[in-house]
Amino acid sequence: MKKPVSILVLVHTLDLEVLLLERAAHPGFWQSVTGSQEGEEPLPMTALRELAEETGISILADDLIDWRLVNRYEIFPEWRHRYPPEVTHNTEHVFSLQLPAARAVTVAPNEHLGYRWLPWRQAARAVFSWSNRDAILMLPYLRRTV
Repeated sequence: MKKPVSILVLVHTLDLEVLLLERAAHPGFWQSVTGSQEGEEPLPMTALRELAEETGISILADDLIDWRLVNRYEIFPEWRHRYPPEVTHNTEHVFSLQLPAARAVTVAPNEHLGYRWLPWRQAARAVFSWSNRDAILMLPYLRRTV
């Protein structure tokens, strides 16, 4: 059973191109890197693990920015079977990773069909999740500028 605590990692470039992944189970559903915390793993480690699993990008914890932003949302009914029966909501912690430029990534074929890099406004319109959209819209204000 999955734990109802997850991470969202916005991978973006200095000029605000955002990496999106297309869900394998739901073609047409685009998102940033996401994933659930395993056991008592620290959330930055969850973000690093999911980033590596879903994109092949391996980084140091210092490269990750913890936004200290937490979203709480209802889990889609079709995905609730992954959680204990009484669980209906998830708590999501937002992180970001700034890369110098867009680059090829290696998606996890069991989770994603492909990827694309989009300008931030376009990326915000393309994602299916409101929390992902809102985080992308905050990106110009919260990114690392150095």
